[in-house]
Amino acid sequence: MARYTGPATKKARAFGEPINGYDKAFERRKYGPGQHGPSRRRKQKSEYANQLMEKQKAKYTYGVLERQFRNTFELATKKKGVTGEVLLQLLEARLDNTVFRLGLSNTRRGARQLVSHKHILVNGVVTNVPSCQLRPGDVVSVRGKSQAMEVVRNNVAGNKAEVRKYPWLEWNPDRMEGKFLAYPERAAIPERLNEQLIVELYSK
Repeated sequence: MARYTGPATKKARAFGEPINGYDKAFERRKYGPGQHGPSRRRKQKSEYANQLMEKQKAKYTYGVLERQFRNTFELATKKKGVTGEVLLQLLEARLDNTVFRLGLSNTRRGARQLVSHKHILVNGVVTNVPSCQLRPGDVVSVRGKSQAMEVVRNNVAGNKAEVRKYPWLEWNPDRMEGKFLAYPERAAIPERLNEQLIVELYSK
């Protein structure tokens, strides 16, 4: 499936936020990309431009393309609750995002690769679909022969405190498995997104 594989820092600079986590290159140049650099005068954006920018930011943050993002939004509108919050909950419940949150990879791109290469199990079954939607109670674990991978072990060792930030997840380092406990509350999701702007954009 097609994915954006271009420069991540360039996108982060366009949004003015490190959407892919800490980035030294972004910290050095916290202004928009382009040959004119920080001296370029930015025009005031229209309401539509702000809505579109927020949608694009969400797409690139979670690594989802347009059609898949739109389908996720349509699914959110059919569920009970505030549409914008439900949208973020569904994005957080993706398998690749959960692998990232569990600390098995330090980026969502890396997490997606772990899933695609069949290193991840869901409820004991190999699952290589990054967009797989988890449900409360689902167990995500590292495949037996993949647990010795240096990249996995290094990420787990370096992210022991990370999972504690996410109350909807539970991690067992000894068994190399985590549990998706519940859909997260909006206040617990750390991404700086204004989901209401996305709802307004799709409601036009």
